[in-house]
Amino acid sequence: MFTGIIQSVGRIAAIEGDGQDIRLRIETGKLPLDSVALGDSIATSGVCLTVTELPGDGYWADVSPETLSLTTLGQKSVGDAVNLERSLTLNTPLGGHLVSGHVDGVGRIESLVEDARFWRVGVTAPANLARYIAVKGSICVDGTSLTVNQVTGARFELTIIPQTWEETVFSEYAVGSAVNLEVDVIARYLERLMQHDQVDSGSPSL
Repeated sequence: MFTGIIQSVGRIAAIEGDGQDIRLRIETGKLPLDSVALGDSIATSGVCLTVTELPGDGYWADVSPETLSLTTLGQKSVGDAVNLERSLTLNTPLGGHLVSGHVDGVGRIESLVEDARFWRVGVTAPANLARYIAVKGSICVDGTSLTVNQVTGARFELTIIPQTWEETVFSEYAVGSAVNLEVDVIARYLERLMQHDQVDSGSPSL
């Protein structure tokens, strides 16, 4: 599990594989690796990856065909920036919200509007995720925990503070950029509970 509070912006240093599945080497920048061990999890632009090698300045991780099909990692190139966060521990402050690192779908940046020192960012989500996105609810964009300000259909808007803009990959986005989205896990469990209640009561599902 993660919090969605980005600890470093890393860079993809190498990509190995034939596209069916790949290995990524990530240079981690200022992310401390002293307490990271083989087998640990690091959220890489919102995708929970398992550390398989520790070359000193970063880590290697395997990316499965399933993960490539559901995230943006298969679209990345050497040199691309990625948000990084180590998995939380029992003494980690929960500054964002509970994030699993299991991406629900890929969205697109639709607008980037500077507003004083802030940025208003419009994102379009896949249609099947729209029902989980609510005003003032939480959403994870490329691993960053954010609050939704507006929702219109499958499009939602975020306000990005200067700290987040400077310390994440948001400053490198352009209109059309693909982003990994993870909806609030509470919304998914609530939907499942409601479906279970409807089956028990014989009511039709929504």
